[in-house]
Amino acid sequence: MDHGPLTDEIVATFETLGPQLQAAARFVLEHPNDVALLSMREQARRAGVQPHSMTRLAQRLGLPGYDDVRALYAAAVREGSLGFSGKAGTQVAHQKAKGERALAAEIIASVHAQIGRLTEPPALDRLVTAAGRLASAERIYCLGLRSCHPVVAQFAYVMSFLGERAVLLDAGAGTGLDPIRSATTRDVLLAASIAPYTRATIETAQYADNQGVPVVAVTDSLVSPLAGVARETIVVPTDSPSFFHTVAPAFVVGEVLAALLAGRGGQASLAAIRRTEAQLAAFGIHWTPPATRKSS
Repeated sequence: MDHGPLTDEIVATFETLGPQLQAAARFVLEHPNDVALLSMREQARRAGVQPHSMTRLAQRLGLPGYDDVRALYAAAVREGSLGFSGKAGTQVAHQKAKGERALAAEIIASVHAQIGRLTEPPALDRLVTAAGRLASAERIYCLGLRSCHPVVAQFAYVMSFLGERAVLLDAGAGTGLDPIRSATTRDVLLAASIAPYTRATIETAQYADNQGVPVVAVTDSLVSPLAGVARETIVVPTDSPSFFHTVAPAFVVGEVLAALLAGRGGQASLAAIRRTEAQLAAFGIHWTPPATRKSS
């Protein structure tokens, strides 16, 4: 289930909720199948809140109690906060109990399933819509810090084969964010950030939004601070059996967006790629095996 029965209501009221109710609401948004299948107490435990917070959330959404929330999600199924150190402790125990091969297999299976979710129609629609927004931009400013840096770095690298439209906000001496001052309403900021969100990414996205620069977000929730300022939002799963969140689905999103933009460019993209290949060959960038001598 990609879009739960109460998703719209939760997104609309999220900012008015207190911290405990926001934690409960985030769980409902991000784990709709678990809402249908798990007990209220187990959901509260996983959300990191007391059970009565789940009941209060239901009432804020206009329902008598949490059983009514579960019933809505169960019907939808039929039809169709731990930090890194806390998770590390869980992983260590799991690894000792089941073995390293089992943990490796579990991580790989989890990533495989999460990437598979990107092929569902709502996710594909968001990808295509975001690609359209990026394709219409004069320049694409790319921002992803810490664990999300590879997401936008790969996107910008692939886009470099197509010309000079992508600007990677990454530089030494603390000047990496400076180029965003040149962005206009004709440009787009592609920003990636997942919990725990990097402050500089969120503040830069807010700055861009205030300047009228459209933001395309790759993030982990419809109620993340990045989604709050984005014109288009692509939600990626990040849960992992590892203590550290996975960025593999977000990385795939970056590659898909770059490929879609290349295809939209048609003959102009092909010509740009040929120029890039010619330059790489002239500089001897890629290794080639030495010529073998013919035996006499």
